[in-house]
Amino acid sequence: MRIAVLTETHPGEARVAATPDSVKALVKAGASITIEKGAGAKASFPDAAYEEAGAKTSTRATALKDAELILSVRRPDEAVLAKFPKDAVLVGLLEPHDGKAFAEACAKGGINALAMEYTPRITRAQAMDALSSQSNLAGYRAVIEAASIYGRAFPMMMTAAGTIAAAKAFVMGAGVAGLQAIATARRLGAIVSATDVRPAAKEQVASLGAKFVAVEDEEFKAAETAGGYAKEMSAEYKAKQSELVAAHIAKQDIVVTTALIPGRPAPRLITKAMVEAMKPGSVIVDIAASAGGNCELTKADEIVEHGGVKIAGFSNLPARLAADASQLLAKNFVNLYPLLKDEAGKLAPQWEDDIIKGMTLTRDGQVIHPSFGG
Repeated sequence: MRIAVLTETHPGEARVAATPDSVKALVKAGASITIEKGAGAKASFPDAAYEEAGAKTSTRATALKDAELILSVRRPDEAVLAKFPKDAVLVGLLEPHDGKAFAEACAKGGINALAMEYTPRITRAQAMDALSSQSNLAGYRAVIEAASIYGRAFPMMMTAAGTIAAAKAFVMGAGVAGLQAIATARRLGAIVSATDVRPAAKEQVASLGAKFVAVEDEEFKAAETAGGYAKEMSAEYKAKQSELVAAHIAKQDIVVTTALIPGRPAPRLITKAMVEAMKPGSVIVDIAASAGGNCELTKADEIVEHGGVKIAGFSNLPARLAADASQLLAKNFVNLYPLLKDEAGKLAPQWEDDIIKGMTLTRDGQVIHPSFGG
């Protein structure tokens, strides 16, 4: 199978869809891989490392010529997509929740597109779950960014000159990113609390040594979908939770928000009034900035200061750990690869497999994913 990996075209994207390690694994499985020159440079993977691992490096045009499988971190722009060979399979984080236009463009070009965002949350697919691998790093990096912006120590420090109190950190949303944020803040020595609308999160938060904060009524007990995602809560519940959270946030030094609902704007968790109740010098890191933000004052890719409180809206935290994020994402692709070939190693996606079926946006010139009415 002929695989192509291109330089990412999205502004600020430093990740790459293949690493020298993943190239070795794919070549061992019988694949032929061409990497666009410089594709891994921002993630500290030079062309020579890919060549040593068994890949060819070339121009974008040469990489795409006769390519059967194209691996991508983000969805390519229209100009690049137009150069894809017909019947090629594109796999990546294709941002399908942004609308049908990209899927329609793939269908028009005869490209079979598989979105990693739609990887089913089943045990067999865990090793292919790119959202989880990237969210894990986002949660870690969010706390590191918070520590840098905060400008004070996280742990309690007892010295001859006096004692420095430990920072208080509050994590909103205890999914993959949130749990890693909790763990990281704890490792740095902060006093950590967290909230989530999913009942299962309470035990997970406690297991990491953090205090759980939530309105635990009957609606809370049923606030999780079969796929493990948070449900949209009622206005009444939001009001009660908001009142509880407002009082809690006012006492915090660090707040990390991670709440996302697939296909919808990020839920508004922190109002301007809540920010104004926080102490000067406090920091909010909003992981949901790319979806509109959990904080009313968040601006994507900016650090906003309001009343002495800094609100950081990093829209692509995994790209700030480009080498590690690329390594994990590339491994997700390697784990998916057996479902994209036959025993002879030729391109043959197992279209009826639950994992491939769940990920498929377009096939044979048609938009077929149920989210688009397919």
